Amino acid sequence: MTVTVKIPTPLRALTAQQDKVAADGTDIATVIDALDEQHPGIKDRLCDDDGALRHFVNIYINGEDVRYMSGINTTVSDGDELSIVPAVAGGI
Repeated sequence: MTVTVKIPTPLRALTAQQDKVAADGTDIATVIDALDEQHPGIKDRLCDDDGALRHFVNIYINGEDVRYMSGINTTVSDGDELSIVPAVAGGI
């Protein structure tokens, strides 16, 4: 399955400044692996040493947060759009 992955500004140095890239996979984990093959180093920014999504990284598939689905094992379909969104913290 080929999906479109929206890349946030902090990760665009790894994707030659592209804001969207295509990647193949059957679930979020295999899409991340495919991204890392095309753009080395991106997986280290998204996943911890155990392969789980880092706490400050949010991934949405067609607008739905994968943490409330099957996480990194959430299946993808051809044409899906994944958005990588770094967590933002702050306060007054």
